[in-house]
Amino acid sequence: MELLRFTTAGSVDDGKSTLIGRLLYDSKSIFSDQYDAIERSSVQRGEDYVNLALLTDGLRAEREQGITIDVAYRYFATPKRKFIIADTPGHIEYTRNMVTGASTANLAVILIDARKGVVEQTSRHAIIASILGIPHIVVCINKMDLVNYDEAVFQKIRRDFETLASHLTSVDLHFIPISALNGDNVVTKSEKMDWFTGQPLLSLLETMFIASDQNHVDQRFPVQYVVRPHSAEFHDYRGYAGRIAGGVFKPGDPVVILPSGRTSTIRSIETYDGKLNEAFAPMSVSLTLEDDVDASRGDLISGTHDQPNVGQDIELMVCWMDSKKLVVGGKYAIKHTTRDARCVVRATEYKLNINTFERNEQDLEIGMNDIGKIRIRTTTPLAFDSYRRNRNTGSIILIDEATHVTVGAGMIV
Repeated sequence: MELLRFTTAGSVDDGKSTLIGRLLYDSKSIFSDQYDAIERSSVQRGEDYVNLALLTDGLRAEREQGITIDVAYRYFATPKRKFIIADTPGHIEYTRNMVTGASTANLAVILIDARKGVVEQTSRHAIIASILGIPHIVVCINKMDLVNYDEAVFQKIRRDFETLASHLTSVDLHFIPISALNGDNVVTKSEKMDWFTGQPLLSLLETMFIASDQNHVDQRFPVQYVVRPHSAEFHDYRGYAGRIAGGVFKPGDPVVILPSGRTSTIRSIETYDGKLNEAFAPMSVSLTLEDDVDASRGDLISGTHDQPNVGQDIELMVCWMDSKKLVVGGKYAIKHTTRDARCVVRATEYKLNINTFERNEQDLEIGMNDIGKIRIRTTTPLAFDSYRRNRNTGSIILIDEATHVTVGAGMIV
């Protein structure tokens, strides 16, 4: 079945964890012992209802404060589709955690408290979703039970968010009025909001068209491993194993190995179950080529007519994740697809105000949770695309060479 990855975002106490708990419970995706455990926890906390948010808020600090701090991943499936949920924090201090959880998402569910409407954090989360190139956004106006399921409240918040979204990169927008606590319009349609003619959330998630989210035009295959069996029978076999990052590959396609520029032709596409007539993102396969070319881990196999950029000077938007600030002139290790390299930060061009989307060219210090545009120079040429064109070949992570801590997540401009 097709897999949909989605992330939740919203202000503190908008009900993200409760919504996920409700999705899991109403879709019968939790075991009875799990439900019994959170029921006991709810009683111990003095709550007169089963707090489904405890399914995802697993840290003690999260339960004590009633907020999400770390990214919590949950898996569930329905007869129509498989899902991986990333429950991300809403607080500004944990922006880096939201970026981590949303980086692989096909869809973002942004929650808005019906009593408060669009607030500063709503703007922040919408902007981050736009920067990360998430193609689908579902805006859930939650806690409709606390405003008497009033359609006028829903429509006002919808208009306010559409005004905000008009300043962002074009996305597929959907709006649903819900009550995560009571289950209205989460898995089944709400009888209390018969004025809403759209689908409930789960139905929308099951039917959302995501096949076109991958770049199936530009052929991109980062080599992860060179397969050389130590056997007399296969002494001349050489396969290049990895996960397709873009495009469709077929036997007979002319390809180029980057960054070397050597060319060849695909002889076969192989998997554990046998050979294929074609393969596409995000399948994991092994390619064999007609020529014995020099290619190894970190190289990129590309189509000859849709080649990526190859170079050492790269501009990227970076979300900084470390308590130590980014240092201009500082050296960092980087990972790009399957290639490991090093880089030096040449300059900071601006810092982004993630509440207003404005560029700050005066304050250029990038610290924890800040997002800004920087220029780096790598020690070896990389074959890359812009993040907008391909999220797989357009992303980089920066690593502190001394501590081996991931300090930044970069999106190539």
